[in-house]
Amino acid sequence: MNTFQSDKPIYLQVVEDVKMKILCGDLHPGDKLESVREMAARLSVNPNTIQRAFLELERQGFIVTQRAVGRFVSEDNQFLEIYKQQRIRDTIQQFVEEMARYGMKPKDVIAYLTEQEDKYEGVNNNTESE
Repeated sequence: MNTFQSDKPIYLQVVEDVKMKILCGDLHPGDKLESVREMAARLSVNPNTIQRAFLELERQGFIVTQRAVGRFVSEDNQFLEIYKQQRIRDTIQQFVEEMARYGMKPKDVIAYLTEQEDKYEGVNNNTESE
């Protein structure tokens, strides 16, 4: 994350960025996070902003703090998977609603996605054999 949106508090953007890294597998359960100072320096923000983001992530259950050791990604795989599945459902729901505004029915969206998948797999198979 290099740029921040002006309409959303920076600490919440940091929270969302860390969550996304966890959900996408860039950060794994048990991984140690950067220190407050390291992350603040890397993002060029006030350390208090990162501290606030870490407190929020801990409150939500995404990270845990071990005194004098550091902060780590939660090892509660069930919690992380439930959260990930909910985010996926929410994203799909928003997508389907947006497509409905364009006059597309869910079956049309599925057909289009299937078509795109076929194209993508064709491209993927070509690059793998090179």
